[in-house]
Amino acid sequence: MKDLDSYLNDHLAGSISALELIAHWAEVHKGEPLGSFFVATEREIKEDQDTLRNVMRSVGVEESKLRQAGAWAAEKIGRARLMMAGDEPGSLGLVLTLEGLIMGITGKKMMWRALAAANLSNASNWDFGELQRRADQQIEHTEIERMRAARRAFDGTGDRE
Repeated sequence: MKDLDSYLNDHLAGSISALELIAHWAEVHKGEPLGSFFVATEREIKEDQDTLRNVMRSVGVEESKLRQAGAWAAEKIGRARLMMAGDEPGSLGLVLTLEGLIMGITGKKMMWRALAAANLSNASNWDFGELQRRADQQIEHTEIERMRAARRAFDGTGDRE
């Protein structure tokens, strides 16, 4: 059970860090299409985080406040690096943020798959296959924004589809 505790708390901490970063970008681009993307992504990740917390409760895993605090602090340090790269639509910071977000969502998808394979007795209330499909959609939407950001950052043609 200790391994499951660590695994799920690591993913919860990752979601906390992601939500902090996304909230920053949503605020920076408030009123713009990119801001709307971040707001929608934030809402979906919060829903997934709530699901993860419910799974954790059902299998008897307590949330680690220490890991959550560490994730919050790590995001602040990481954000400083991204801000040096820029936070406007044509910046490297946006490209790096979106790439990191894709990696995090991919990790979440893999977590849902691992939980489905584990056949946890108290976690049968969740459709882990549907949660994986939802993560795939999040990856697809984020990749669209990542490619748009990369075009703007690297050759100034971000308005092309």
